[in-house]
Amino acid sequence: MTETDHICVGAFSGSYGVNGEVRLKSFCADPEAIADYSPLTTEDGKRSFAITLTRSIKGALVAKVDGITNKEDADVLKGIRLFAKRDQLPALPDDEFYHADLIGLTVLDTGGTVLGKVHAVQNHGASDLLEIMPEGSSATILLPFTNEVIPTVDLTAGRIIADPPEGAL
Repeated sequence: MTETDHICVGAFSGSYGVNGEVRLKSFCADPEAIADYSPLTTEDGKRSFAITLTRSIKGALVAKVDGITNKEDADVLKGIRLFAKRDQLPALPDDEFYHADLIGLTVLDTGGTVLGKVHAVQNHGASDLLEIMPEGSSATILLPFTNEVIPTVDLTAGRIIADPPEGAL
């Protein structure tokens, strides 16, 4: 697996008010740390956004973006995912991973049977879920990304060992 040098740290989620401020969803452990990585870029690196946080609201942050001065320009940014350079981000403890590092890893059960590859990492509020795409299937498997269900993540070997709960497969 090739490591990406950019990590998704947030996304614009719409305008806030009429003066060009934007609602910003942060994917950082400390949500306000997203401002430390400014300027942020699009995934392809073609656009750059210098942001300044102005306040925190329920479920999001509010920010000023250089060059954005009205609601219409702020509305256009909605849905754009924001990336920081990997070398700007803090090193993680051994039991924490950037989602981008998990995508594409092979998932095996505790008996060594290949379950598939990590297609995505989702979070709908409770905890992270690994979305696994079995070979030759369009249906995915969702497994909780917990120590009980995912006891081993070996980035060097490019694999994850899973111990799915009874009936999960």
